[in-house]
Amino acid sequence: MSTLLIGRRRAIAALAGAFAFALAVASGASAQPATYPDKPIRFVVPYPPGGGTDVIARIVQERFQAALGQTIIIENRGGAGGSVGTDVVAKAAPDGYTVLFTLSSHTINPAIFPKLSYDTLKDFEPVGSVASLPQILVANPQFPANTVAELIALARAKPETLSFATVGNGSPGHLAGELFKLRTGTQMTHIPYRGGGPAVTDVMGGQVPLLWVSIPAAAQFVKAGKLKALGVSTLKRSTAFPDVPTLQEAGVADFEVDSWYAMFVPARTPPAIIDKLNRALNSVVADAGIREKLLAQGGEGVGGTPQALAEIVAAELPKWAKLAKDANIKAD
Repeated sequence: MSTLLIGRRRAIAALAGAFAFALAVASGASAQPATYPDKPIRFVVPYPPGGGTDVIARIVQERFQAALGQTIIIENRGGAGGSVGTDVVAKAAPDGYTVLFTLSSHTINPAIFPKLSYDTLKDFEPVGSVASLPQILVANPQFPANTVAELIALARAKPETLSFATVGNGSPGHLAGELFKLRTGTQMTHIPYRGGGPAVTDVMGGQVPLLWVSIPAAAQFVKAGKLKALGVSTLKRSTAFPDVPTLQEAGVADFEVDSWYAMFVPARTPPAIIDKLNRALNSVVADAGIREKLLAQGGEGVGGTPQALAEIVAAELPKWAKLAKDANIKAD
């Protein structure tokens, strides 16, 4: 056999081997999403149990399990305004088994924490929006002010003597409280907690007189008379508390702070896995029973594409950075 023929056969064999290898790699890559998920999925909630983010996550948990055919484990990792649990997800394997279930503080924290251990844009891929709802301003039942106007008068009469609790630095409640101070010319002290549950407990106990928090964390206690509601942070009233005025209705001009809940995964998660999670998310928030439960908490199911959530993140980062600068908001 000639040297030329042997060389041709070797070249053909090499090409065939390379093609087979490429086909196997491609087949393996496409098979991964096809088998996903084949084990429990961890939803990391970067706040303690009992807060609004935890409540919303548990509302959708069972329906997500049905949509994905796997157990959903909710892991509460509170601290530093949600940044502790968020960092856990940023450093997790990008395989779809660790999901960040978070609050809109995701876009607020970069404005007030100078040295986050993760990059909000680079370290995450958006999955989709779950729900949107207001922050609510509540007070201990014994607090002397019963309206926003009375609160403003009291705060002006006794500057720097009042305090308000929130679920932590960088939370929507934190921004709502600081925006309230800015718009009303009042001075109050921010008391950050590690989540809505502990904050609600201390306000009911009288340790702190006021609290800005998402409605799910406070709803049952307002209805039971253990907290009194003064106002909500959005431009329209809450479906859960239609008798509670918005801050703008109560006389605070140019006031709006919305809270959204959404899901993210670590950067470099395969697009097919993100798509599967997104399709599950949209089926969950479209469920009539889930929408009813969200409405009972004053929230609305959202859904949508990963790109829509990416656009929200990109728009809010400079928005909150400007407010933090204008109001001199810093991590306490």
